Amino acid sequence: MADSSGSTKRSVTRFVAQTCERDDDRLAVEEPLEIRIGDEPLAVTMRTPGHDRDLAAGFCFTEGIVRDGDELESVEPCAEADYGNIVAVTLTDEVMSRRAKQIAGARRELYLSSSCGLCGKQSIDKIDQQMDPIRGRFAVTRDTLVQLPDLMRAAQATFAQTGGLHAAAVFSPEGDLKVLREDVGRHNAVDKVIGHQLLLGDVPIDPAVLLVSGRTSFEIMQKAAMAGLAVVCAVSAPSSLAVDFAVRTAMTLVGFLRPGRMNVYHDPGRIVS
Repeated sequence: MADSSGSTKRSVTRFVAQTCERDDDRLAVEEPLEIRIGDEPLAVTMRTPGHDRDLAAGFCFTEGIVRDGDELESVEPCAEADYGNIVAVTLTDEVMSRRAKQIAGARRELYLSSSCGLCGKQSIDKIDQQMDPIRGRFAVTRDTLVQLPDLMRAAQATFAQTGGLHAAAVFSPEGDLKVLREDVGRHNAVDKVIGHQLLLGDVPIDPAVLLVSGRTSFEIMQKAAMAGLAVVCAVSAPSSLAVDFAVRTAMTLVGFLRPGRMNVYHDPGRIVS
């Protein structure tokens, strides 16, 4: 059974040199969450339990269903089914009518795996949302940026237990941690931090820096842009589409962010000495 940290125990056989022993190991939990709009299913995503309200709110925002927190009447767990948990998002009648196209486009025919938030989109044209260039023109120092991965790792409580979770974190330009969320899916972690800020009424999230573990995909860049996050950093590489998206939307994209080094793939103008 999972505990409140998002991890659970499983038995393991450890082979070390010539020894062999049975032991317990802590693993990151992966379970399905169904997101509903009212009584109608919207999507089922494989996620790490915890901060499900943030995840549902963030998903609705990054899919274009809502534009700010005022359009959410409520975001609440409504049931526990045999296959997982359910969170119901209630919108005003006016928003339901005005965003009917976005709701239809966000519905998934298949479940979202923990590795792919775009899986199940009904057609390719529903993947790429039209984005205006990002407006945030603030500065962040190189010294601040190279410290962020260590700050993020220090705040990853469940990763410390399991070694098996992605993280997304939002920092101020001065390097202060605003919010961090962990999940088996990179896209879920990003939706969770965006949803958290949305429910606080802090969208667009500007000025701020988004840091993600692992690589940066097109999908992560699109979610960040929708939330107004002008600087996206990762400890690994970006994809080609992620770089193309950064160019198209005037975002600053940093990869391989490590102590003492980084690669800036687009718009180094926001990074100062």
